[in-house]
Amino acid sequence: MVKFLTNEIRDLREVHEDAENHLVFEKNVSIPLTHSNLPVRCNVYRPLTAKAAAGERFPVLVTYGPYGKDINYSTWVPVSQERERGAREFYAASFAEVNKEHRSRYSAWETPDPVYWTQKGYVVVRVDERGLGQSPGLLDTMSNGTSECFFDVVEWAAEQEWSSGKVGLLGISYYAGSQWRVAARRPKGLAAIVPWEGMSDYYRDRCRHGGILSNTFISTWWNRQVLVNQYGRPNRSKIEFPPDGPGARGQEDTIEGDLSEEELVANRRDQTVDNEANRFRDDEYYASKEFKLEDIEVPLLSVANWGGILLHLRGNVEGYTWAGSQFKYLRFITGRHDLPFYYHDEVAIQNSFLDAFLKGEDRHGWSIPGKVAPVTLTLRKGNVGFIAEAEKQYAKRDEEAWPIPRTQYTRFHLTSDLRLSPSPPREPPTKISYKALGTMEKQQLVQFRTPAFENETEVTGHVAAHLNVSMTPDEGAAASGDKDIDLFLTLRHMDAAGKEIFYTGTSGDPVPLCKGWLRVSLRKVNEESPKHRAYLPYREYFASDVQPVVADRVYAVDVEIWPTNVIVEKGGSLVFEVSSGDTQGCGIFQHNSEVDRPASKFAGLNSIHFGEEYENYVTLPIIPAKEL
Repeated sequence: MVKFLTNEIRDLREVHEDAENHLVFEKNVSIPLTHSNLPVRCNVYRPLTAKAAAGERFPVLVTYGPYGKDINYSTWVPVSQERERGAREFYAASFAEVNKEHRSRYSAWETPDPVYWTQKGYVVVRVDERGLGQSPGLLDTMSNGTSECFFDVVEWAAEQEWSSGKVGLLGISYYAGSQWRVAARRPKGLAAIVPWEGMSDYYRDRCRHGGILSNTFISTWWNRQVLVNQYGRPNRSKIEFPPDGPGARGQEDTIEGDLSEEELVANRRDQTVDNEANRFRDDEYYASKEFKLEDIEVPLLSVANWGGILLHLRGNVEGYTWAGSQFKYLRFITGRHDLPFYYHDEVAIQNSFLDAFLKGEDRHGWSIPGKVAPVTLTLRKGNVGFIAEAEKQYAKRDEEAWPIPRTQYTRFHLTSDLRLSPSPPREPPTKISYKALGTMEKQQLVQFRTPAFENETEVTGHVAAHLNVSMTPDEGAAASGDKDIDLFLTLRHMDAAGKEIFYTGTSGDPVPLCKGWLRVSLRKVNEESPKHRAYLPYREYFASDVQPVVADRVYAVDVEIWPTNVIVEKGGSLVFEVSSGDTQGCGIFQHNSEVDRPASKFAGLNSIHFGEEYENYVTLPIIPAKEL
């Protein structure tokens, strides 16, 4: 049972006029909920202008998330003073690189800056998600229950005396992922959403890549950015840890007081525990977080980052693909995860889109069918280094649809001499084996390489692989029993000199083109689903879909690899990598849980089989040049 700290819901609202920044700041405003007698609490930032004083109403931008509405992106007072009252900054190093137009004393991680947007004629509402910050209740991130609260928040924002009745959603990552869910509920007043680098499929995009638990990110995220901000947690204001990344440092203490450890545990669903304990999409835990993208009707601008190859990229593409909106747009960007949202040109796009649907000021043609190209690509050509600033030089190109209609899906066949051949090989039966349960420290992998491309070649779209694989347990281990194979696939880009070209990843780390995964016991494909496509095999990942893996038996599998873009210059090549574990480019998104990948089930040798009856290939989306 969720415990609140008082029998009476107190009005904690504070109102401050900030003449320097031309806004009114209302702190700890309580928002009533339909399905609970507990509120969620928010900060409201309103324009302080003559028009506002005269009663003009403004459209509202809402964010709803876990990181603390009162934790500054970075502090604006000397460190010595800040430590006296508990450091409340989220990521100072990142903040220092943000476009200065979006740096203010009210800035918060992954959310729109209130000073900038109030000056553009918007009200900004930043809400502590249920069970976090100053909002009491059950902490259950990304759940249907907390989406119900978000629904109430949107309708509340549309009804306030300072609101025009139109609400937009704008934010990065978690503040984008939550947008898909609430938009599918169709709250009154919601007029447009901009999910910026935010996954739309909890199971496939974030938690279980190909059925394999992505445990290291979940653990880091939960313990450093969420759990430390739980409502009622004692001494939140004193929490500090090394400033080498994002984290909810020093949220203000809960105003109503502290909860005991037993009460805190009872008031939360722990993602590290739940994701490890649940394996299938029809488990109650995962099923409770499901929704239908097709129910989304509001205009949307989905922004995907080519470098987000382990968390958000897939969700932005599939979210755009399946949303039921009449006006929907897909924009591909590059750069580090935390910075492009604030780039001058990208903010201009956000502003233009939101003005069109929240203010009726359409300077670009977003609301005119066919006026704006549905898809905007950033084209990765050349080796600029994995430097976000350098990647700004990449050219952009508009397209009429996704996937690009003129795509030529082209097979490159794996050969036993480690080539990727445009023609099917003729070779005797053989196999290539590699050690199972590879780790970042002891990578076990096989790489296949294309010939040097004779002409500049563009690869843009969804990649898929077809492989014939088996497993042999370690000598002395039981051949019978529960066995399995985890496939880790990577596509890499080599220049004409044979040196790999890297791109900017989520944390500014070097990443390859794309990755894909599959747990072979979950190889069953639902070809009857409307979401099954030749270039993207569709799996339900249900418990009933599990198929046995028997030692030394060969299984043909089709593996989804996340979408990508690259223009391979003349003389360049591509490398397709098959591994038994995480390899270079996975960063903090590793899959190394011994509970999810026990040696008793996975240890031994994995093999790829070749010969007349075993065809192995990678299907690449080749894009011919547009005809003039």
